[in-house]
This record gives sequence, C-alpha cells and structure tokens, in this order.
Amino acid sequence: MSSLRALSVASEVFPLVKTGGLADVVGALPAALAAEGVEVRTMVPGYPAVMRGLDAAQPVHTFDHLHGGPARVLSGRAGALELMVLEAPHLFARAGNPYSGPGGSDWPDNGLRFAALARAAAAVALGDAGSWVPHVVHAHDWQAGLTAAYLHYANRPRPGTVMTVHNLAFQGQYPTDLLGTIGLPSHAMGVDGIEYYGSIGYLKAGLALSDRVTTVSPTYAAEVTTAEHGMGLDGVLRARAHGIDGILNGIDTDVWDPSTDAYLTSRYDAKHLPARAANKQALQRELGLPEQPDALLFGVVSRLTWQKGMDVLHELLPWMATQGMQVALLGSGDARLENAFREAARAHPGALGLVVGYDEGLAHRIQGGSDAVLVPSRFEPCGLTQLCALRYGALPVVARVGGLADTVVDANEMALAAKAGTGVQFSPVSRDGFGLALARTARLWRQRPTWRALQRRAMATDVSWSRPAAQYAALYRDVARGADGPARA
Repeated sequence: MSSLRALSVASEVFPLVKTGGLADVVGALPAALAAEGVEVRTMVPGYPAVMRGLDAAQPVHTFDHLHGGPARVLSGRAGALELMVLEAPHLFARAGNPYSGPGGSDWPDNGLRFAALARAAAAVALGDAGSWVPHVVHAHDWQAGLTAAYLHYANRPRPGTVMTVHNLAFQGQYPTDLLGTIGLPSHAMGVDGIEYYGSIGYLKAGLALSDRVTTVSPTYAAEVTTAEHGMGLDGVLRARAHGIDGILNGIDTDVWDPSTDAYLTSRYDAKHLPARAANKQALQRELGLPEQPDALLFGVVSRLTWQKGMDVLHELLPWMATQGMQVALLGSGDARLENAFREAARAHPGALGLVVGYDEGLAHRIQGGSDAVLVPSRFEPCGLTQLCALRYGALPVVARVGGLADTVVDANEMALAAKAGTGVQFSPVSRDGFGLALARTARLWRQRPTWRALQRRAMATDVSWSRPAAQYAALYRDVARGADGPARA
C-alpha cells in the first residue's frame, strides 16, 4: 500500500481546542488513517491554547501581510498530532471561545480569520511552505470551506480536495465587499463558485469547488439533498456529479474506554457490568440527586439548542419527575434554554442535576454512570454522544434522524427476538413521540435480564475509527488519482 499525504484543515482539534464533536473527529482521525498508510498533518489556527501545546515548532512559510498583519505557518507537534499552525496574533491571539467574544457574539472579523486559515492551507497544498506537499486536502466545515476556492482559482497544479460537512446549519456567509481583501478574483463570484444568495458562501464554496464532498453519516448524506434538511444548499448538493459520500464518524476508543477511564469511580467492561453501579451512585452524589439505585437515570451531554431537541426535554421534565426518573445534564447554548433548565433544576431538585458549561471529566462520568443517554435531535449529521454511550453501556435513546438512525439499532420486539437491539429510536421529536420513547425505555429498564443483554450488545458495537478510516483512505486515493498535483510516493 503506497504512502499518501493528506492535509486536514479545521478550526479546532482535540485535545488542544474543542467546542464540539468536530474537534474530536479531527483529533482522532490522523492516528486511524496512519494504519491505512495515510500521513496526516492538521492545519489549525494559532489560538493561545494551540500555541501553548505546540512543540518543536519551525516556520515553513511567512506572510508579510495576511488580512491585517504578518503571519507565519509553523510546523510542529502536539503529542501524537503533526500540526501546521497559522500563527497570526492579530487574528487568533484571543482568549476563550475560538469563534465568539466574551459577550457570546461572533467575532466581527470571523470572515477574515477563517479566510486566512484557508489561504494558509492552500499555500501549504501548493508547495509554497516547504518540501511536505499533500496529495489530498481535507477541509472540515465552513471555517475551512474557502480552501478549495483558493486552490481552484490559483490556476496551478493542485492536490485533490475533499470537503466534509459536519453540520450544514453553520455555513459562514459574509458580504461581497470582503472579496478583494481575502484575495479571491472577481470571477469567483458566480453561482458555480463562491456566490451564495448575494454573499460569499464559505461552506458553499467548499461544496461547489471540492472534488468530493462527504457528510458524517450515510443517512445525513441523503437528507441534505432534500429541501427539508438541505438548509438552502440542497440544490448545490444534488448537482454534485459524484454525489455525496456518507462516512460515519468513530470515536477514539483509547480515550473512551470504561475499563481504563481515569475519570470514573469504578472501571468496568461488558463482563463486569455490576461495577457500573458505583459510577451511578457517584454521579448522583456529584449532581445532588438522591442516591437511588432503582431510579432510572438519564444522561444528557449536549448543546442546549432547538436542533438538539432540548426544548422538548425541558417540556417533559415535570412528567419525568412524577415517574421517578432522574436526569444528569451537562451542556450550554441558548441562553433562554440555559435559564429554563436552571429553573427546572430548582423546581425539581430530585429529578434534574444540572451543570451549565462543559467539563470533559463529567462527560465521561455521565456516560459511565447513567443508565441511558438521551439524544432527541431534530437533525443530527452523525453525533458522537450516542457512540460513547454504546461504548459505555448507557443505552442511547435517539431520534430517528441522520447518524443516530445509522448507529443505534432500535430494541423493538423483532429486534429483541433476533438479539439485535442496542438502544431506542423514536420519531417525531415531539412531546408525545419523545415521551413514548422514555416510557418504552423505562419498561425495558424494569426487565433487567433484557436490559443487561442490550448493554452487552451495545458495548460490543464497533464504534472505533477502523472502518471509517478505511473508507476515507479509499476516498483519498481515488481523489489523488484524479488530481493534477504531486504524484504519490
């Protein structure tokens, strides 16, 4: 198997900077691809956390003036990750969230910031930043979407390009008066280029100009070509000559391993499920819930948004409290939902344990201590929470959409008879639909031998990067063969 070089371009990477699942994917995929003969370097912005974590950094390219100031591309490492970092203090030397300021609003220059990331990635891809030149450039989400545009309009031999959509709802649209500033030609502003409803569309550029487009699950790949789920880009996606590839995400099964997880009170595996009980008790204690082993404890690790169905969960909390159910909730997002859940926690102190924010350790403890994990998303490109839940034997209760439908086998009567279920699916995402799913989960919970069998099957599910990495490697090789960039080594 010949070696292939890939440049992955993203706005965040675990463990250096993370706001969601994108960072986990970008952080875990390089190691999985190495087993497939693919050498990955990851291009990320030089946020303070990235600069602190960067070792053995060497400058490989300099910009005298990049959207407001000088900048450098640094090659270095962070643990096992090989990184290409865009050091541009005027754009990225800001504390806190990588996308928004202290008040929660987007940084007003995000259009310039992520155009700079894409422009630097294109410089590396075109061989302007030293001897390491990729065969394939893999851009993730709108923040990297202009990478394909810079390569397309450079009119030079270039690597193959892949664009992955992690969430089509976030598209990156900016006014056309940025065009000259970001260094793209006027003829790029066409329907076949970067123009999107009179604006510059960063994600649209990646979708229209990349050689191949992927989403993070097969079902989502089909959904985004429909008017219902296409977010205004369904026409662009339907016009793709090669179609859309749906490749499921995996999780890092070394990081997410209940038998070795240092965040847990009690480590366990599928052969030692009774050891989970100590984690449940510890989680209840940590979140101020009554330490009742027979209370059905649901975990939630989620953004608190309409997309994630959190408004429906909030609506059902009073009923759940009357049923003796408990909820361990970790998340942040919409300020109105955050406040609504704070009020619910005060109103139902024995039913809802709430932490607003994000805590990596608590996320692990919720997976290791909850009986079931709730993911009632209205749309979900893939989802990682349910993959972690499967790994930890916390049965996922999920809406029948996107990657949730692809990864969880509904424990209906026929599935139970065939010994095939791993969780509960439901539709629609409404009070009644979700409520029926919770009631069905409670019935399964009361059937303890059945529940134990479901847990063991869930924990036997392959949620690693092994199969997805093989699919990405095959895609990369196909794209590289059709590119006019460097020949493969």
